[in-house]
Amino acid sequence: MGYTFEYLIETLSGNPHKKFFNVPKLGGTKYDILPYSIRVLLEAAVRNCDGFLMKKEDVMNILDWKTKQSNVEVPFFPARVVLQDFTGIPAMVDFAAMREAVKSLGGDPKKVHPACPTDLTVDHSLQIDFSKWYCSTDVCEDWKPETVLKNQEVEFGRNRERLQFFKWSSGAFKNVAVIPPGTGMAHQVNLEYLSRVVFEEKDLLFPDSVIGTDSHITMVNGLGILGWGVGGIETEAVMLGLPVTLTLPEVVGCELTGSSNAFVTSIDIVLGITKHLRQVGVAGKFVEFFGSGVSQLSIVDRTTIANMCPEYGAILSFFPVDNVTLRHLEHTGFDKTKLESMEKYLKAVKLFRNDENSSEPEYSQVIQINLNSIVASVSGPKRPQDRVAITDMKSDFQACLNEKVGFKGFQVAAEKQSDTVSIHYDGSEYKLSHGSVVIAAVISCTNNCNPSVMLAAGLLAKKAVETGLRVKPYIRTSLSPGSGMVTHYLSSSGVLPYLSKLGFEIVGYGCSTCVGNTAPLSEAVLNAVKQGDLVTCGVLSGNKNFEGRLCDCVRANYLASPPLVVAYAIAGTVNIDFQTEPLGTDSTGKEIYLNDIWPSREEVHQIEEEHVVLSMFKALKEKVELGNKRWNSLEAPESVLFPWDVKSTYIRCPSFFDKLTKEPAVLQPIENAHVLLYLGDSVTTDHISPAGSIARSSAAAKYLTNRGLTPREFNSYGARRGNDAVMTRGTFANIKLFNKFIGKPAPKTIHFPSGQTLDVYEAAELYQKEGIPLIILAGKKYGSGNSRDWAAKGPYLLGVKAVLAESYEKIHKDHLIGIGIAPLEFLPGENADSLGLSGREVFSLSFPEELSPGITLNMKTSTGKEFSVIASFENDVEITLYKHGGLLNFVARKFS
Repeated sequence: MGYTFEYLIETLSGNPHKKFFNVPKLGGTKYDILPYSIRVLLEAAVRNCDGFLMKKEDVMNILDWKTKQSNVEVPFFPARVVLQDFTGIPAMVDFAAMREAVKSLGGDPKKVHPACPTDLTVDHSLQIDFSKWYCSTDVCEDWKPETVLKNQEVEFGRNRERLQFFKWSSGAFKNVAVIPPGTGMAHQVNLEYLSRVVFEEKDLLFPDSVIGTDSHITMVNGLGILGWGVGGIETEAVMLGLPVTLTLPEVVGCELTGSSNAFVTSIDIVLGITKHLRQVGVAGKFVEFFGSGVSQLSIVDRTTIANMCPEYGAILSFFPVDNVTLRHLEHTGFDKTKLESMEKYLKAVKLFRNDENSSEPEYSQVIQINLNSIVASVSGPKRPQDRVAITDMKSDFQACLNEKVGFKGFQVAAEKQSDTVSIHYDGSEYKLSHGSVVIAAVISCTNNCNPSVMLAAGLLAKKAVETGLRVKPYIRTSLSPGSGMVTHYLSSSGVLPYLSKLGFEIVGYGCSTCVGNTAPLSEAVLNAVKQGDLVTCGVLSGNKNFEGRLCDCVRANYLASPPLVVAYAIAGTVNIDFQTEPLGTDSTGKEIYLNDIWPSREEVHQIEEEHVVLSMFKALKEKVELGNKRWNSLEAPESVLFPWDVKSTYIRCPSFFDKLTKEPAVLQPIENAHVLLYLGDSVTTDHISPAGSIARSSAAAKYLTNRGLTPREFNSYGARRGNDAVMTRGTFANIKLFNKFIGKPAPKTIHFPSGQTLDVYEAAELYQKEGIPLIILAGKKYGSGNSRDWAAKGPYLLGVKAVLAESYEKIHKDHLIGIGIAPLEFLPGENADSLGLSGREVFSLSFPEELSPGITLNMKTSTGKEFSVIASFENDVEITLYKHGGLLNFVARKFS
């Protein structure tokens, strides 16, 4: 509890046992014009103001948001932290390693605990092993989740080692709760189970807020909960009782007007808003929704929209609590007494949005989106922001074939655009061509929170099966919900058997296709694609479609709503105009068009009301709290220090603390550094640190093979993030990495002292043996995509001392600083090309004793060329962390 503003504490009307900080009294009219999201920041500042980590000056800066936005840094203490397995395991491994480091420096390892409540979801990510099964009846009325159980059994066996580590963590560390496997993915469980909307701690009420290691934490913004994804390193800082520091953001008010068209789903609205906000430019800003159109959106619509906000670059997308929120909470079984207290509290502190109140907050900028202007669309073929109306899909795909290779083009010669390749599959012959769908996945990340679109897919499948339509068997179809809730309502509504009949089997719960964990395509398909050099397609209801992400051989990937995924799977191609061309024919030969089987809004809403019920939320709660037999019977150590197994290929004590001493930190110059990689624009964290399968020819594969593992046992990079040896070898191992030294996509670089072309890891290893520091040259938006701490940790362990880029994704830049890599920027308008750099030069840079945010430094090269670069630090805290060699070393020194 804060100290400076204790005089603002009052009791809640009608409930003297509930207390709260009456922040509006502090601000008066200044408070009334603040955006709702800024009011939440202000409340947290008031409540945590102790004159040290949170100063009175910080509180007043937030209150003066109108004049201080974008000009000051402010700390923020979230109420809780959410970790998912991919990024949660390295965070907990770091905590375990920190205990070792503290002990080695003479400190007490028992002092190392998270100070902030932390929830860790175990099964956020899923590797598909089984994707097909067959039942005895035409419509699979005797459906049983054999596929789910098979995948869960394999997952549990494959990941037993890290599951034991998670269970040790839950017992060894205070304030750590582990959500058992088989429950659901991080942002889904966060939405359905962990979210409070209003937090209560020792009878003190305050707004729920959360940060976490998943970029889609923003999903809870749809419930009126302030939350966003940050890097694993920043998350660890919060877990250790430190605040997140952010520039007091601009808040873009997004006014929604009108109502959506009959066949437009939430995904269409999401993609429409994504494209609009990308065009406006909201990177590094808050977005807050208001207007008459907001009340027409259900909570599931809002959470779907909020979930996509990382794709248009905003920090978060906030929907203030209103009557729609309260009705949703009531329908999900929220305690009525708590609901009444929540409403009273939110109204008392003016955090409740009321349609009858004509006055709206003041925003940095207001944009308007008419929901009626949004049409059904998909997004692709290579980026989520490239939206295509389904009415234009056929012509747009043809244009993509003609365009030069780039963000949309494939540059297929005109005479080859009509080529087909025959394949034999399951005793029948089929033809593949450009545009053929080979992967169709209804996956969880953007859609499982929205029953309407999932039910629409099921109803579409039902009508398709009833008319005799089928999906070609060579198409790799899958259905991966985010939680058992989705399975429940698909099953109880009677649509699941029809999805199954079309090949959309439930394969398990968690990220799968979206992160490259697709089951392998058949040899017949792979050979045909290679033979015809075909641009085949994947269609998925996710939010990531970068080239090669789903499968190396699938070059075009489209994001679509779940019913459109089913529709394109039935069509077997994206090269189709749904308005004029049929999906197929029924048993009488009658042509069946998409309009014939598309479910109406009334049908969907009726099913939703009947089957999305309280029982689903109760079921999830029971699953979380009771666990399952495998998890409950799993044995784990009970020691203070984790007993590292030197033979383990999953969990290894990382080397971040190897050089840690109690000596004062001093800024070290970068002298005679070679360039490890010379990269272009939009290098993603996937390029830097892949999350999917481990290629058999990679350095990581060699490491695992040398330890007796077979390729089937490799698992994925995401699953092995607790092993720094694997992750370092996996750094820059993406086959789509384009290094200008090589001139084509490949995870290779040149070791300049010897002139050898090597895997990136092998070259870096040689440089380190020679004592040569490394830097990376890059273009715009370096580190875009998912927040991924290993995209900074990996380069650090490769010996990279600095990255010199034109611009950065903010989360990734924070990661670089947090691990101890200097983020340098070219001066505006300059880049490596304009400066005449080849990347073969040797670079040197010195830091002044008093390093300040945004200071200009002088870079020297071995050719005699000198030029200025910007040290892209935003505040003194970042400089302090960098000076100490990163957050982990800084905190370990503090504990010691």
